[in-house]
Amino acid sequence: MNKRKIVLSFIAIVTTVAIVFSACRKINDATELGGDLIPPVDNITTFDTLIDVQAYNDTFGLVNDSQRLSRSDEHFLGLINNDVLFGKTDARLFVEIKPTTYGVYPFARKDSVNIDSIVLILDYVETYGDTITPQTFKVYEIDQSNDFRSDSNYLIRKENFTYNTSLPLSLPGQTFVPKNFNDSVKAFRDTTANQIRIKLDPNFASRLFNYDTTNAYKSDSSFKTKFKGFAIRSETSGNAIVGIDLGGANTKLAIYYNYAKVVGNRPRDTTVNYFFVTTQSAAANYVKRDYTGTPLLASLNNGPAPDPIIYIQNTPGTFANLKIPGLSNLSNRVVHRAELIMEQLYDVSDSTFPPPELMYLDAADPTITTNYKFRTIPYDLLFQPNSGALNYGPFGVIPIITTDGTGNKIRTWKFNISRYVQHILTRTQTSYDLRVLSPFSVRREIYSGTLPDPSNQEIPVFLNSSIAKGRIRLIGNTGTGDTNPRRLRLRIVYSKL
Repeated sequence: MNKRKIVLSFIAIVTTVAIVFSACRKINDATELGGDLIPPVDNITTFDTLIDVQAYNDTFGLVNDSQRLSRSDEHFLGLINNDVLFGKTDARLFVEIKPTTYGVYPFARKDSVNIDSIVLILDYVETYGDTITPQTFKVYEIDQSNDFRSDSNYLIRKENFTYNTSLPLSLPGQTFVPKNFNDSVKAFRDTTANQIRIKLDPNFASRLFNYDTTNAYKSDSSFKTKFKGFAIRSETSGNAIVGIDLGGANTKLAIYYNYAKVVGNRPRDTTVNYFFVTTQSAAANYVKRDYTGTPLLASLNNGPAPDPIIYIQNTPGTFANLKIPGLSNLSNRVVHRAELIMEQLYDVSDSTFPPPELMYLDAADPTITTNYKFRTIPYDLLFQPNSGALNYGPFGVIPIITTDGTGNKIRTWKFNISRYVQHILTRTQTSYDLRVLSPFSVRREIYSGTLPDPSNQEIPVFLNSSIAKGRIRLIGNTGTGDTNPRRLRLRIVYSKL
């Protein structure tokens, strides 16, 4: 979970800075993000103008979404069945549980054993969605024919493994209410909170007891020939996905049993043994989106007209292509500030399915010949050698919390693309189509180190703290003549030459 903690720390730091800026000085609309000092618009020496921006919704697919997770990233499990705007989500988890050592029999005794129970325990992190609708979790065994490897990170858009859904390892009738997952659990030698406990068939425990150091417990490769791992999924009901920390102390397989201390009619001892997710354990997450019957899907088939509503969903999800046809026609001028403004279109379902933490803006560069045709915004989103990071905060990935006309709290993003726009107006930069999205990470991003670009380099961009959670509707543009003051727009504060 190290990467998640780094991102959350970044969000907290930049949010704090933004609050301090807004509290310490009164600033005009052009500088709400705490950017450079800008002269006030007086329409004598300093002016502003609004440029129409057109948005076109689109969805990621296997061809253009290569998101993979490592074992340390937050994984998700569960079903969202009733998001009227963004459809359904089915998150399935695949994980290997292993003994901590090999060459040693892991249980106290092999003879005179009575199995009490066997429980698969998952380290609960959070719930995204409806916390009161119950879900039924089932556990299956991954088929031996699968190549499930600890040194591979798997695509989250693809269910990479097979398992027999007619032979669950979990006991029937187990339903869970997400709001209870952070309650304290009292179990034998294990009293703690934030656990999801799924009871398994004791026959599976018998299998583990019957293995020995000549076969399964001889080595990691030997254990894999006996057991590949678990496939865990939610079935039937549900309207939420839950975050799981596979590397957390609460993720383990607990086998409760009792045995005779010595052979004969003597008192029996009760104990528990654990198998864990180790450094040799494979892990994968499959997240399936289904937009059938949603307004999002309808917006993909509305012809050439720009979309009045933009639908953005975290990985694996959706994005919008943006066109600014009037930008290249502007005459040269001194650009004090150019910001692309996007406002949330509130819906009551946003309280159940909150917006993403951060949003991202990049550019479609037709000169890129790889499979990834997008690059960072030239001149404005830059690598900072001293910090080893991109200048996310000044660029505007964090939203401003405002209200709409009816008092609902909404998020507004103002992306600072001032230098990029200035270079377009001086005819030293091509005007690209842009893309707005809210990813977990973006691969093979191109950035410019200095001005002008001496070369391009490739770096990974990590944005949100996890996959799967976060979706939002933004106000788009109906085209020429749209007078909605909250529409998608580019605002430029400038002085004439």
